[in-house]
Amino acid sequence: MQTGKLLFLSAWVIIFSCGQKPAGSAGRVKWMSLSEASASLQKEKRPILIDLYTDWCGWCKVMDKKTYSNMKVARYLQENFYPVKVNAESRETMTWNGKSYNFNSDFRTNDFAVYVTQGRLEFPTTVIIPADGSEPQAIPGYLDTKDLELIVKYFGEGKYGKMSFDEFQKSFKPSW
Repeated sequence: MQTGKLLFLSAWVIIFSCGQKPAGSAGRVKWMSLSEASASLQKEKRPILIDLYTDWCGWCKVMDKKTYSNMKVARYLQENFYPVKVNAESRETMTWNGKSYNFNSDFRTNDFAVYVTQGRLEFPTTVIIPADGSEPQAIPGYLDTKDLELIVKYFGEGKYGKMSFDEFQKSFKPSW
């Protein structure tokens, strides 16, 4: 009798798991390259969110796994930003606003990372380039879902430049 129950349970698992996406894939951010985001800006102005990471950074991996895999985060970023993932230590030439950035052996990082962080190289760093094209805003360190929500909604809802962050934070009601 136990064998029959086991076979039934195995069949049930197989039937109901077919066609299911792997855990977490539904909530993944669809990252763009810097050049794809730049091209997209020509069609529609949106802020750019850059996840600036390194391969060796443990907190970068945690943020990928816990924050960026959250379905509400992923959906919001896809609808309101051009999300870009940039390896700060990339040796490839990166182009932004007509300027090329190369690997800088003195800093052991790409000069684009130095530019967007104003030389404050910490990882992970979330960088927002506002829709108006003004200076990049770098937020260093790990951000959990609730901390990221406050920041992305400040920029994503067009409050940046219209009200102070402190003022926005006081009236902000989290929903994630």
